[in-house]
Amino acid sequence: MSVNWSELVKVEDFVRWLATSGLRVLLIVLGAIVVVRLAAFVIRRIERTFDDDDPSTMNEREKQAATLGKVMRYVVRIAVWGMATLMVLKEIGIDIGPILAGVGIAGLAIGFGAQTLVKDILAGVFVLVENQYHVGDVVRAAGVAGLVEKITLRATTLRDLDGRVHVIPNGAIEVATNMTKQYSRYVLDIGVAYKEDVDEVMAILKDLGDEMAAAPEYSRVITAPLEVLGVEDFADSAVVVRVRFTTIPMQQWAVAREFRRRVKKAFNAKGIEIPFPHRTIYLGEGTPMNGVVRVQMNDGSGSSEQHGDREDAGGRSARADE
Repeated sequence: MSVNWSELVKVEDFVRWLATSGLRVLLIVLGAIVVVRLAAFVIRRIERTFDDDDPSTMNEREKQAATLGKVMRYVVRIAVWGMATLMVLKEIGIDIGPILAGVGIAGLAIGFGAQTLVKDILAGVFVLVENQYHVGDVVRAAGVAGLVEKITLRATTLRDLDGRVHVIPNGAIEVATNMTKQYSRYVLDIGVAYKEDVDEVMAILKDLGDEMAAAPEYSRVITAPLEVLGVEDFADSAVVVRVRFTTIPMQQWAVAREFRRRVKKAFNAKGIEIPFPHRTIYLGEGTPMNGVVRVQMNDGSGSSEQHGDREDAGGRSARADE
């Protein structure tokens, strides 16, 4: 049996709808696209007003502008396309009154049933309002540390040093530690042998810090002279001297790596010992073994021999370095 489509859909009515409501639907969709793109353009222009023309680093104002810009673009897209959808539904003859009432009831139900989502959104609002951290900061939150790549009202996205991406609901963040807000610091503990002159060691560390601060590649990065805080601890095998660098945000790790390299070279050149753990094995009284340590295996299947240093002719102890 053939179907007469002209009876089901009147061509004249369809053409009339295209000329009236259909045209308005097209204009609504085009208008929504234009508004979204125009808003994105304006937001990008506002972000650029905070740019300091230094692509290598981002200051606090740049980070704040980038963070708020992403959130604003997200909110504008939702608001504009939500309104456009309701207008299109009205043009195609669907009564949006019951839909709005249903959305209100659904919102109330979600408010009771999805309290975690509401908690996440409220926490995200406070993150932005209180200026806790921004896109581009390095933070530790919910037991995870990484670079903030994205902030929305619901979640914060971090990327760690291994490249792994962590999406953390804002409501799950009880304590957020920002390691790159306004400036950064790095504390280093340098261990030297007990026989070394501590004053000489601290003078060497101070000179190395001054050399780094004067170097062209680090003069812009290091914002304050190296602080030699003094003797921090008497450890098991070392005297620990603590120093501290102050740098621009996110540069503290690079400065610390370079400073360690320079410390190692300077200590080697001046004969200052950097201690490492030792273990002494006492064999007790017995027959001299001429510098050979015999180790009995747990299963009793055999023994292995390790050559070491005898401390006396009686073979009372032998020492092995780890």
